[in-house]
Amino acid sequence: MASAAEQLAASINFSAIAKADELKKRIWFTLGALVIYRLGTYIPLPGIDPVAFEQSFTSSQQGVLELFNMFAGGAVQRMAIFALNIMPYISASIIIQLMTSVVPTLEALKKEGESGRKVINQYTRYLTVVLAIFQAWGIAIGLQGQGNVVANPGPFFVISTILSLTGGTIFLMWLGEQITARGIGNGASLIIFAGIVAAFPSAIVSTLELGRQGALSTALILIVLALSVVVVAFIVFVERAQRRLLITYPKRQVGQNQMVGGQTSFLPLKINTAGVIPPIFASSLLLLPTTIANFSQSVATGWLATFNTYFAHGRPAYMLFYVALIVFFAFFYTAIVFNPTETADNLKKHGGFIPGIRPGERTAEYIDHVLTRVTVIGAIYLSAICLLPEMLISYAALPFYFGGTSLLIVVSVTMDTVAQVHGHLQAQQYEGLVRKAKLRGRRR
Repeated sequence: MASAAEQLAASINFSAIAKADELKKRIWFTLGALVIYRLGTYIPLPGIDPVAFEQSFTSSQQGVLELFNMFAGGAVQRMAIFALNIMPYISASIIIQLMTSVVPTLEALKKEGESGRKVINQYTRYLTVVLAIFQAWGIAIGLQGQGNVVANPGPFFVISTILSLTGGTIFLMWLGEQITARGIGNGASLIIFAGIVAAFPSAIVSTLELGRQGALSTALILIVLALSVVVVAFIVFVERAQRRLLITYPKRQVGQNQMVGGQTSFLPLKINTAGVIPPIFASSLLLLPTTIANFSQSVATGWLATFNTYFAHGRPAYMLFYVALIVFFAFFYTAIVFNPTETADNLKKHGGFIPGIRPGERTAEYIDHVLTRVTVIGAIYLSAICLLPEMLISYAALPFYFGGTSLLIVVSVTMDTVAQVHGHLQAQQYEGLVRKAKLRGRRR
């Protein structure tokens, strides 16, 4: 089965894109929204010295803030009004998604269809505001403890920081929803994608400069470029990979003489059902102690200092726990987003069954068995993609600017966006065929 990108390249030409007026409007709207987002990452918070903060940020290991800075396109390093980015919204979405499996009220709303989804989205927005306020308050307190970063510390600075950062997150949440509705692709994912990709040019220039200075050999740079192409191709292959379970629907009689049904379909189980959530959670948990140590210098000489010594980037203990957390969250999040029992019940209600497997409980057990084996492959894949940059940094002394998590996000969002472009072009072609058919019918 050809991917969306292969279908787009094979069946669509530039003249077709030029004729798709609706698609062009969506593309321009998406680009304009992302430009507005990038401009906001350069507007500093009121009451701080951006130069002093940037010096403080680059001179110390910021732990989890480095990860958020990568997602925010450098806004954390500049302490801009978009420093929180859209991460509170992502966190709120994950929390609500987890709660739908635990709280009966949310689980009932999830089953109500479109109306229930709107209520859940509203709850997600409320939780986003709460998380943004809490994180903005923590940042304001941390900034006041950074010495000469804040011009006039006090309650007014804390309030203004909370309002600025929370307002920036709410604006990005709204902007992401507008991109989803009026643009192309998932708005929240594209905002994170834009933040990561924005650092590509400077990273490439820095790497070439190291090669010019002799710090990196030309052969090593070429090997890294070739390895990057191979890794991207591998990610595309695995992200498209599925384990398909054959589903059969028996024939049924409609009326006295007509028989309908007897169709077959597939239940697709993705190799990487959990997506990029496991690497993000694993990185955040491992980097959290470093962040606490940087903000709490008084306790940095205790167990936190020992933790940072043995669990620094590239250390064997760090890699071991990194892999363990990725595997754990891969299974945990897969169990949350995919319920074999619910899937088996839905198949039974619609008359579908897996050949050779009894409907109901046996079907749920079989799906769970297959999903477990598939998740093992997905967890190994995620661990390999995320460990490769760490190993190159440690043993080859390469200045990697992007880890496996960012690479997974960039490739996944690109594939999703290309698929949506292809969908819009196909819809435009179908509309053209319908118009031609109507004109022919009128002539006759």
